[in-house]
Amino acid sequence: MSDDVFVAIDQGGHATRATAYDAAGQVHGAALVTIATQRNALGHVEHDPDEVQTSVTTALAELARHVPASRWAAAGFAVQRSSLLCWDATGGAPLSPVISWQDRRNAAWLKGLARRAEEVHRLTGLPLSPHYGASKIRWCLDHLPAVRTAAAQGRLRAAPLACWLLHRLLRERPFVADAATAARTLLWSPFERDWSEDLLAMFGIPRAVLPLAVGTGGNFGTLECGGRAVPVTVCNGDQSVVPFAAGPLDAAAAYVNLGTGAFVLRPVPGALRAPPLLTSVIRMDATRFDCVLEGSVNGAGAALDWLERHLGAAADRLLALLDTAALVDEGAPFFLNGVSGLGSPFWKPDFESRFIGEGSELQQCRAVLESVAFLIKANLDEMDRHHAPPARLVASGGLAENRLLCRLLAALSELPVDRASDREATSRGLGFLVAGEPRQFQAPDSVRFEPEDEPQLLARYLKWLELMRAAA
Repeated sequence: MSDDVFVAIDQGGHATRATAYDAAGQVHGAALVTIATQRNALGHVEHDPDEVQTSVTTALAELARHVPASRWAAAGFAVQRSSLLCWDATGGAPLSPVISWQDRRNAAWLKGLARRAEEVHRLTGLPLSPHYGASKIRWCLDHLPAVRTAAAQGRLRAAPLACWLLHRLLRERPFVADAATAARTLLWSPFERDWSEDLLAMFGIPRAVLPLAVGTGGNFGTLECGGRAVPVTVCNGDQSVVPFAAGPLDAAAAYVNLGTGAFVLRPVPGALRAPPLLTSVIRMDATRFDCVLEGSVNGAGAALDWLERHLGAAADRLLALLDTAALVDEGAPFFLNGVSGLGSPFWKPDFESRFIGEGSELQQCRAVLESVAFLIKANLDEMDRHHAPPARLVASGGLAENRLLCRLLAALSELPVDRASDREATSRGLGFLVAGEPRQFQAPDSVRFEPEDEPQLLARYLKWLELMRAAA
């Protein structure tokens, strides 16, 4: 039996995780290195580029201490999709911070393009939103002198974070962007499968600063670690690989990943235009082009962080108390959840989060958790308008550990919810792809939550929906 392992490098907003899987899906070692997130009074959300790069090299070095690099057959990256930065082509030095996907700094400027929102959606399958990369690149060009100078001198590079990491870490110094993260810039079209000249002109971004757009699988280059040159065969978005954590793509499932944000992915046959939902690429290679309808809930774990910052509540303690709580508390307030910007299906980047009604700390935490389930329900209902309803939900991510949230999702969707025992869906899904999708790659054990008949929960959802529509 081969002792080869396949290394999944999951670079997220809180940390970089490097995990070694064998062809059967067993974990042979893992390393985690956290990164800091900077927030300021203007609402900017950033990471330090050098810290992000160092987190990857440190995680790989730590993994190599447990699993020798001589066993690494291949590696792959899954990176936060809408985060990007600018750098100098001559040496790769950053010219901007990593501007997080959560950042909405150019929302006011973007309102000037509001009349062209329908055109943007027609070309990209995405709404006109400051979460995506185009307005962030525009902000860098307009506000950072070093970026303007580099652009004038032909030295500017601007691209998703994944592109910069490949450029800095691989021996060949490639300048390429995978389709899944390129699609989150509002400059790449899944219908054209390339950068769109119309979009580049709309945002005033020169084509020369952008990388070559490629698929999510292929020969990206080699990563040197422990004296070994390891081929990098996959580069993708962090959410895009989540469905593969459960094995081959299930066309009858909807995948719900519950982390800092919550993302609902519904496989569809090809790229569909389905406003107000997103069209997302999850895999593109020589033979396949897999897309999903996506619903984005920006405030999932981030909403619990908001609860801690604004109310001083200990979210972890309250979540533990709610784990075995009743499905409904009619005395709880409602939470209108626009944390990190209200995503689909409402799309209000400057929405003010607030409670409607009074309640204890525990009831407020319940209301926040309930709002995540309600937003997911609203997205699932919207998906049913464009494609056949799913037969089940597959839940993953740290927040899926909460039993009450899984029960809420099952009851609201009237579908069984399968929750995997492995919380690291991004790493596992990436590992499956890097390994070449072997049949013996085992999906993790799962727990099924059957839907409960609870009319009071539906009544609360309809009331919450009425409040949200009025506020949005």
